[in-house]
Amino acid sequence: MTTHPAPEGLDAHLVVERGSFRLDVTLTAAPGDVVALLGPNGAGKTTALRALAGLAPLTDGRLRLDGTDLARTPPESRPVGVVFQDYLLFPHLTALDNVAFGPRCRGAGRSEARTRAAAWLERMGLAEYTGAKPKRLSGGQAQRVALARALATDPRLLLLDEPLAALDARTRLEVRAQLRRHLADFEAVAVLVTHDPLDAMVLADRLVVVEHGRVVQEGAPADIARHPRTEYIAQLVGLNLYRGRADGHTVRLDAGPEVSTTENLSGPAFVAFPPGAVTLYRDRPTGSSARNLWRCEVAGLESHGDQIRVELTGDLSLAADLTAVAVAELGLHPGSAVWAAVKATQTHAYPA
Repeated sequence: MTTHPAPEGLDAHLVVERGSFRLDVTLTAAPGDVVALLGPNGAGKTTALRALAGLAPLTDGRLRLDGTDLARTPPESRPVGVVFQDYLLFPHLTALDNVAFGPRCRGAGRSEARTRAAAWLERMGLAEYTGAKPKRLSGGQAQRVALARALATDPRLLLLDEPLAALDARTRLEVRAQLRRHLADFEAVAVLVTHDPLDAMVLADRLVVVEHGRVVQEGAPADIARHPRTEYIAQLVGLNLYRGRADGHTVRLDAGPEVSTTENLSGPAFVAFPPGAVTLYRDRPTGSSARNLWRCEVAGLESHGDQIRVELTGDLSLAADLTAVAVAELGLHPGSAVWAAVKATQTHAYPA
C-alpha cells in the first residue's frame, strides 16, 4: 500500500458566526508563502486571524496546518506565532526575556530559551538591547522584539496583525524593508492582516481581499492592482473603476456614458484608469486628442501626496490628480464646471 505524505502548508476554510456577522473565507498557502488579508473595517480580517490563532472558535469549516487538524487544538498548543498590532510585550521583562517567553512556554529550559532568544535578537539587529525593557525601546525596536518572540518558537504559521500600524512614517519605511527580509527567510506560512496597500504589495506574495466576511478577489499583487473587481479595491490601488458592457473598443457603463478603450472586448467588462490620466479643462477642448470627454463639476479637493485629488461628479463620477499649480491656474473650487478628458490609450478594459 502506497502512503502519501501529508500536504504541507495551510488549508483552511474559516466559518465564524458572531451575531449577525458571518465570516466564510477559504485560505490556502504553501510553506514560504506570505499571504496578505486586505479589506475595509469590519470586513472580517481580524476575525480570520483570531480563528487561525485559535482565539475565535470555528462555527464550521476546517483548519489544517501541515496536514494536522488544528480546529480543536487550544491556542497555546498550536505551532503558531502571533505579532499583534500593539506588540503586547511584557513591560516588566527585558527584551531577552520577552523573546525567551515563547520557547519557555513550549517546554524549553531557561538557559536554552535565553540562548535562543539572544540569537534571534542578534538576527534582528538588537543584540545591544537584550537587557532593555519595552519602555526604553523605540516603536521599530519593539516591533522587532515582538517578531523575534513570535519566531523563536519555530512556528509553522506566523500571523501578523497590522504589524506596522503603530509606527511613524519614517520608521515604517525602515521596518517594512527589514520585515520583508525576515519574511523572505521564513520557511513556513505567514498571514498578514493590513489595511495599507503598500504594506501588502511589498510584503506579500498573494493578496486575499475580504469584504462583508467573504473573499471578493485574490491573486498576485500586480494582478489585483491591474484588474480590481470592486470599488474598494480600485480605491485601494488608486484607480477609477467602472462596470459596463463592452462592444468592440467601447464600454457602455452601467453609470451611463461610454468609454473608448484600446482593448477589443464583448460582453460584461470593467474599465479602469488612474486619476493621473485625467486632464481637466474649464472650457470644452477643441484640439484634444482624447476620445473620452465628459462634462463634470468639482465636488471637492484634497491633498494627495504632492498633488491635489479633485473629486468630480456629472456625466461621470471620477477622481483626477493635478498639481497645485494646475489647480490654481484652472481656478478650481467646489462647484466649478469643468470638462474631463482621458485618452483611450490610458484606459484599461477587462472582462467582468
